[in-house]
Amino acid sequence: MLRTYAPCGQTPVLRVPLTRDHLSVISGITPSGQLLTGMQERAYKGADAVCFLKHLQRHLDGKLLVIWDGLPAHHEKAVKQFLTEARGGVCVEQLPGYAPDLNPDEGVWNYLKHVELRNVAGHNLGELRYLLRLAIARLRAKPDIICSFFKHYGY
Repeated sequence: MLRTYAPCGQTPVLRVPLTRDHLSVISGITPSGQLLTGMQERAYKGADAVCFLKHLQRHLDGKLLVIWDGLPAHHEKAVKQFLTEARGGVCVEQLPGYAPDLNPDEGVWNYLKHVELRNVAGHNLGELRYLLRLAIARLRAKPDIICSFFKHYGY
């Protein structure tokens, strides 16, 4: 959805082709203000979630506490197997399906959509990926904002 500006009574014209192409993005934040992301052009499956958990392990020290939503990929066999093999190195807490307002990572996406990427329309998937990477880089440079998502969502 885009917000457009046009004179009253005149329908705005967007000169961007509409396609069903999309980017899937996964992210994790830390209370110290780090933002870690992964991006791909297809939906995330269990194996992709495992790759992202391994990415988190490489970049973060100590045990991981992962708080995630009800994405079906989180319940796939590959994820369960990885968590078993991690032997307590990764602890998972499931958010209730009725409470997305408890997920501090939602603050990241609200901020990116409504602040960094407001009124942005990529002409193709490559441009959208580039603009999203720039927006993520700008947010990473603001760890105080990332930390505020924890406070806002009650942690």
